[in-house]
Amino acid sequence: MRKSANVVVIGGGIHGCSIAYHLAKRGFKDVVLLEKNHLASCGTGRSAAGIRHQFGTEINIRLAATSVKMMENLAEELDYPRGIDLMQGGYMMLAYTESQLEQFRENAEMQNSLMNAGTRILTVAEAAEIVKGLNMEGLLGASFNKRDGHIDPFHATQAYADAAKRLGVEIYTRTEVVDIKTGGGKVTGVVTDQGDVIDTGVVVNAAGPYGAIVGKMVGLDIPLYPERHHIAVTEPLEMFLPCMVISFTHGTYFKQTPHGSLLLGVGDPEHEVKDFNYESTWQFLKDVAQKNIYHLPILKKVKVVRTWAGLYDMTPDSQAILGKTDVGGFFLDIGWSGHGLQLGPVVGKIMAQVIAGETPDIDITVMSLDRFRTGKLIPEPACV
Repeated sequence: MRKSANVVVIGGGIHGCSIAYHLAKRGFKDVVLLEKNHLASCGTGRSAAGIRHQFGTEINIRLAATSVKMMENLAEELDYPRGIDLMQGGYMMLAYTESQLEQFRENAEMQNSLMNAGTRILTVAEAAEIVKGLNMEGLLGASFNKRDGHIDPFHATQAYADAAKRLGVEIYTRTEVVDIKTGGGKVTGVVTDQGDVIDTGVVVNAAGPYGAIVGKMVGLDIPLYPERHHIAVTEPLEMFLPCMVISFTHGTYFKQTPHGSLLLGVGDPEHEVKDFNYESTWQFLKDVAQKNIYHLPILKKVKVVRTWAGLYDMTPDSQAILGKTDVGGFFLDIGWSGHGLQLGPVVGKIMAQVIAGETPDIDITVMSLDRFRTGKLIPEPACV
C-alpha cells in the first residue's frame, strides 16, 4: 500500500469514486480511495437508484438537473462499454391531498424556472395513461418529468472506479480506516486496519452512514445517524412500468428493472431502527406488499423473490453536509438522507473543485456543517 498520498478518499460508493475520478481528472497525483468492504456495498448498492429533477429546494434542484445531464453521457465520458442501464421513462410523484398537489406545483415552477427542467403536473387521467393499472382511488394528480428515471448503481460506481484507476488513482477495498492522525489543527495521515499509515494532508469523508464515526476521528461531532430502509424484489414480469413512481403519503416507491423485476420500497422513519442494522424483517414484507398492492392491484399474485435492507445517512434537515471543515484538509460529502446516489456525478466534480481551491460550478455553502451551529437548516421535503 502507498505510504503517502496527496488525497485520501474514505468510502467506495458512487460519491467516493466520483470524487477520486474528478480529482485525478483535474491533475491530482497520488490519490488513494479506501473502502472497508467492496465498491458500492453500502448506500449506493442498496438503493433503488432513482434519478430525478424533482426536488423542493433550490440547491438540490440545481445539483439534480446538472447530475441528470451528466448521467445521460456518463458511460461515454468514462469509456465504460457495459453502460449504466440508464432508463429515462420518467419519475411520477403521486399527490393525494390538495396541499401536496400545490406543493408539487410550486416545486415544478421552481425546477422549471431555475433549470428549465421540463417538469409538469399531470391530471389523474394523464397519470393513468402513463402507468397502466395504477389505482386511482384518492389520487388528485401527480408531478412528472420524462427525463427522470433510474440507473444501475453498481455499474455507475464501477465506471467511475475504472476511469479513476486509469488516471492513476489507487483503490483499496476490504481496507477500513480506523483512525485519522492530526497535528496543528489539520490532518496528517490515515491509519487502516491493515496496520498501514498513509501520510496525507487531505482526507475526504464520503463514508455514508459511517460518516459521523469518521468525523469523530478528527474530533468533529457531526449530526448524522444511520436509518434502516428496505427494498423487496419481485419475480420478472413483462415490461409494463415505464417510470419510477413515488408516494410521500404512503412512503412508497417502485420501479421496474431492465430484466423485468420490480423493486418495491416503503419508508417508515418514525418506526424504523436508527442503527447499523442490515436485517430485513417480516413486518417490512407485510407493509411493502399491502401498500404497493394498493397502488398496483395487479401485483397481488406476483411473487417476491428476495428483500434487502440498507442504511440512509440521515441529518436533521434531510440534507447533505458538504465542503471543508474547521479541521484543515478534512472535507465532508455525507448525510444524503436517501437521495445521494443520483447526485454522485455532479457532487464529485464540485468536491474536486472545492479541494483544489477553485470556485465550484454550483455554490454549496448552504450545505456546510456550519448550518447546524447557525440554525440555518434547509429541509428537503421531497424524500422518502
